[in-house]
Amino acid sequence: MKAIVISQYGGPEVLEYKDFPDPSPGPDEVLVRVVATSINPFDLKQRSGDAKAFAPVDFPGILGLDVAGTVVRFGEKVQGFSVGDRVFGMAGRTYAKRCIVKAKNLAKIPTALDTAEAAALPVVTTTGHQLIMHCSPVHRGQTILVTGAFGAVGRAAVFAAKSLGATVIAGVRRKRLEQAGELGADIAVPIDNEEAVSSLKSLDAVADAVDGDTASTLIAKVKAGGIFASVLGPPENSGDFPAIKVVPVFAQPDARLLVQMAEAVVEGRLRIPIVERMPLREASKAHALMERGVSGKVLLIA
Repeated sequence: MKAIVISQYGGPEVLEYKDFPDPSPGPDEVLVRVVATSINPFDLKQRSGDAKAFAPVDFPGILGLDVAGTVVRFGEKVQGFSVGDRVFGMAGRTYAKRCIVKAKNLAKIPTALDTAEAAALPVVTTTGHQLIMHCSPVHRGQTILVTGAFGAVGRAAVFAAKSLGATVIAGVRRKRLEQAGELGADIAVPIDNEEAVSSLKSLDAVADAVDGDTASTLIAKVKAGGIFASVLGPPENSGDFPAIKVVPVFAQPDARLLVQMAEAVVEGRLRIPIVERMPLREASKAHALMERGVSGKVLLIA
C-alpha cells in the first residue's frame, strides 16, 4: 500500500509518500480502507522528535491518530461490523491507504456525516470531552474556564462543559473576542489581556489547551480545592499552588463518546472547523501549513 513513511526525526520534509507493507488485522482488530485522516499537533511533535521521550517512532514508521474509512475485513473475534461499513475512530499509523484499528475503538459514522469530515473528530472531540471530565465533579453552578476555546479541542471542551450544566468562560485572544459568541460559552475573556485576566473571579476549574504563560497565570485564579486540567502538562509554577489539583489529560479512545460528539456535530450543536483538505501524498506540505498556524482541522485525503 501507499503511506506516508518517516525514517528519521526532522521537519516536514522527512514525510515520504512511498510503498509500505499492507497491515493485517488480529483477532480483535479491523482493517480499514482509509478515506481520510487529520493532522493533530501531536503528529508534529512526534515527527520532529519532541515527543520521543514518551512516544518514540519505530522507524520506518507511519504517523497519525485519526481515521475515517470503510471496513475491509476483520478478525474472528470482532462483532458488530460488516465489510463496507463506514467507520471512524482513534487508531495509529493512519497516514496510509489502510490501517488497523482495535474493534473496541471503532464506531460507525452517523448517516448524515460525510466520511472524510468524520476524520476531523476522533482525537479532538474525545480529548475535549475528557478534559472536562477530569475537572470532575462538573455540575450546574460550577465556573470553568476553557483556554484555547477557538481550537478544536477547546470547542469540544466548551460544548462538554455546557452540556453538564457548568458556567463556561471561553478563553480567547483579543483579536477573536468579537467572534466568541459562536462557541456557545456563557462569556468570553481575552486571556492575552493582563487586565482582563486579573479581573477574573475565582474559578472552580481551568481546562487548559494552551499552556505557556497563560497557564502559569490562570492557575492562580483557581480556588483552593479546585482543578487545573491540561492536555499539555502542568504549568511551570504549579508547585506554588499545592491546594490546587493539577490533572494531566491524555485522551483515551471511547467509541461510544465519539458517536455522541459526532451526533452533536451533525445536529449543529458543536462545530469543528475544517480549513483544508489535501491529498495524502502532500502530507509534508500539510505539516508545513500546520506549523505556520491554522484555525481549524487539516484533512489528508487518502
